[in-house]
This record gives sequence, structure tokens and C-alpha cells, in this order.
Amino acid sequence: MSETIEKVKCLIIGSGPAGYTAAIYAARANMKPVLYQGTQPGGQLTTTNEVENFPGYPDGITGPEMMMELQKQAERFETDVRDGWVTKVDFSGDVHKVWVNDTKEIHCDTVIISTGASAKYLGLDSEQKYLKLGGGVSACAVCDGFFYRNQEVVIVGAGDSACEEAHYLSKLCKKVTMLVRRDEFRASKIMAARVKNTPNIEILFNTETDEVLGDGQVVTGVRVFNNQTQEKHEIPATGFFVAIGHKPNTDIFKDFLNLDETGYIINVPGTSKTNIEGVFVSGDAADHVYRQAVTAAGTGCMAALDAERWLAAKDSTFEVSTSTYN
Repeated sequence: MSETIEKVKCLIIGSGPAGYTAAIYAARANMKPVLYQGTQPGGQLTTTNEVENFPGYPDGITGPEMMMELQKQAERFETDVRDGWVTKVDFSGDVHKVWVNDTKEIHCDTVIISTGASAKYLGLDSEQKYLKLGGGVSACAVCDGFFYRNQEVVIVGAGDSACEEAHYLSKLCKKVTMLVRRDEFRASKIMAARVKNTPNIEILFNTETDEVLGDGQVVTGVRVFNNQTQEKHEIPATGFFVAIGHKPNTDIFKDFLNLDETGYIINVPGTSKTNIEGVFVSGDAADHVYRQAVTAAGTGCMAALDAERWLAAKDSTFEVSTSTYN
């Protein structure tokens, strides 16, 4: 083996709640995990100002602070946390090969994928401005809807997820205006009927976003236009929710792992196992249903336990650590 090739017992690709939780469990099991943080260290949660629904933080915590604490906890058990991102893999043989930054080659006994998924946005400059400011743009109603209680919000989307999030917001907000680009929903009939029958949801068909309006700090409204008449008008709102889908960050695995039609990694039900022995998945790279920090952390735990048991079954010299379960 070339001296330039590193041998690793457990490689974790990606950070965030899933990756760091996997690292904590793997490190305590003496798997000596190496974790590459990826292009967005800490994952999507680093773009969230307030996290109030993760157990153990009675007063809430910011997303970046929470990720820093998880990283410190992983490093406390001697996880090797590194900058850089995985650009290529080869899972075709007995050895799992991974390349970092197109240069460094690593051979891994086990791989835990925690690359997450990225929310799709409209791409408007004003949308991105207030997203970065944390001033009223969100892609997760369940995460952020609580902050808009008794306020008026706008949501963009036409699928099942958009309808589900609009209905969720309707229980918290005074009014929800739903922007649908076409003259009909893409959602199932039952989901479309649910929002249509909710009194405080107003649905605007053939309507698109022209600009997210604000005072330089927070969102104050949305300017929209009818794509049939080109007529524009403004909608007062303090929150702008985008529900047009997510893209799992899994492109580099498509030649080796089974993915669904959207690109999410298909795991063996009830486990973190993929179709490749010794390769496991956790977090939003496989979860298109819940997409919450706490569920991601739970699957990170599962992935580490599955990897530990797989190693133990393969190598009689590697024993399952009882400390993992404490």
C-alpha cells in the first residue's frame, strides 16, 4: 500500500447532528473515527438562529452554538475532526476507498454517510439576504413556525410537503398565504383538500414571488406577481417559508449505493445499513420525512452501533464495547 494512503477504521462523511452523534458513539466504542466536516461544517443547522425543540436546551440555543458543542463532545472522546470534503468514493471492492479534496486517498473498514440534504430556495437576492440574516426566511415550518405565532406568513410550494407545512403553520399563525405557481396543486387530493378547507389559509394560484420585502433586518412582506396577467401586489408578512423540496447531498454515491428517484439513500428498514456491506447512512441523506435535528442524531447513533456490530462480526479481535450503550 502506498504511503500516501491512510487506513481508517471508521470514516464519517459530513457533520451536523447525525455525523457528530455517530462520532460520539463510534469514538466511545474505540473505533477511532475520522470525521470530515464537508463544505458546510455543522450542516444546515448552522443557518438556524434559534433551536428550541432539541431536548436538553430549556432556554434554546443557536444552531451554530449547538454544533460547536456537539463537535467538542465528539472531540472529547478523541474523534479526529478534519476540514475538507469527500469528492469521490469507490465501494466496488472489499476495501471502501474515499478521496478527500480530490487528492488524499483513504481506505476505510466502515463508512458512515452523514452528508445531509440541502433545502431548495427560489434564488432571489432578497430571499438569500434575509435567510442569511435569520430575519424571516425559512425552509422548515416545523423548526421555525413557533417564532411566528399569531403573525401573518407566506409559504411557497404546491406539493404534499408544502401543504403539510402550510397546515402546520395555520395552527400557529393568524394567516397563511400559500403561493402556487401553477393553476393546481401537485399534492395529493387529500392534502390539497386539507389546505383548501382551512379557513386561515389563502391560496393564490398562478402566483410567483417577485421579491421578499424587509427593513434591512427582518421580513416585512412579499411582493408577488400573477404569471398570467403579470399584475403585482404586496402581501404583509413577517415570515417567508419555502417548501419546494430538498436535494440530498448524495451525488458522489450514486454509482454504488441504491438511491430513490429524488436521490435519497435507501437504507434497510429499521437500520442504517445500505446495499454495500460496511457502508451506513444517517440523517437527512436518507430521511425525506422528518428532517429534524433530533431524528438525525438518533440515526447517527444507529449508524455507529450498526458499524460497530458489523466490525465485530467481521473481525474477531474487535469487541463490541459495552460503554457504547451507557
